[in-house]
Amino acid sequence: MERVPLTVEIWSDVVCPWCYIGKRRFEAAVAQFDGDVEVVWRSFELDPGAPATREHSAAEHLASKYGMSVEQAEASHAQMTELAAQEGLEYHFEKARGGNSFDAHRLIHLAHAHGKQAEAQERVMRAYFTEGVPIGDREALFALGDELGLVDARAALESDEYADAVRADELLAQQIGIQGVPFFVLNRRYGVSGAQPAEVLVQALEKAAGEPAETR
Repeated sequence: MERVPLTVEIWSDVVCPWCYIGKRRFEAAVAQFDGDVEVVWRSFELDPGAPATREHSAAEHLASKYGMSVEQAEASHAQMTELAAQEGLEYHFEKARGGNSFDAHRLIHLAHAHGKQAEAQERVMRAYFTEGVPIGDREALFALGDELGLVDARAALESDEYADAVRADELLAQQIGIQGVPFFVLNRRYGVSGAQPAEVLVQALEKAAGEPAETR
């Protein structure tokens, strides 16, 4: 009997360093999994009240948020950079330009409508963590949209298009009880929280594949 693809919904924020690491670990798990996986990226904002762009550095923001010194924040970033490197990722917190991620999520929803969601999710995260692209700057997002071949990116982001889609993802996260990301939902039956090691995710995939999906 032909196996039905396993649907995995991943709630993630494009400015979440653990989410990018979790993305790589999940990809490693899928490569080891004997079955087809359909991935749907869901929007989650860690700081929905953030300004479009922040003037201070990522280390200064982290220090202010958690009541630590800038030196402690920089040490935390160095540790995260090393963890990311173990997954083949290149983090540059020293040039990260934080801000509101709502429009970036709208861009990814636009990409989904064009069959390019996975490509857009990867491109936007790399732009933020590796290249220092200002995540909340619309001109920067227009450029990423052009690079992805989304000719309607400017029109979409200058309107309210896909705002409802982002909010719907966030509402669903609340209904499920998701409080942190990354969060993986497998066939609407199992949830896995955090950037778990690939072997843990493989076990979850195998368990979910052995049972029918819940109807939506």
